[in-house]
Amino acid sequence: MSKAPTMPYAATLHVRDACLCLHLQRAARALARHFDEALRPAGLTNGQFSLLMALNRPQPPAIGAVAALLAMDRTTLTAALKVLERRELIAIAPAPDDRRSRLLSLTAAGMAALARAMPIWTRTHAALEGKLEDVGPDALRAALRMIAA
Repeated sequence: MSKAPTMPYAATLHVRDACLCLHLQRAARALARHFDEALRPAGLTNGQFSLLMALNRPQPPAIGAVAALLAMDRTTLTAALKVLERRELIAIAPAPDDRRSRLLSLTAAGMAALARAMPIWTRTHAALEGKLEDVGPDALRAALRMIAA
């Protein structure tokens, strides 16, 4: 009978303290919970707010463009879109030049939800940036963009 390999507990502590991925995941989850709670009165989650905001543009974008912007796979995005479509916050229509492609747009109800949520997001975001004064929010954003590139 072979002995299973072991991993020293010191390795676990090292990963816990040093792993950028773990620290980013924890921060992202904490921020998501914070914004979910803040946006609840507007009837949106932070993900729904981001998705509606991604659709707030002069021309309706294709699903692929929104997926790229939000760094989401198309399957996950499609599931999120269905929820917003059922709530009549967005419309999904075939592209006139390629009927296989779908274009996404905000409905009047979607624009109203976004308008209700925006002041909440602004206050919440400003409060969080205030906590990061010593770190520098712009430097943090720049570092995160480098990682995401």
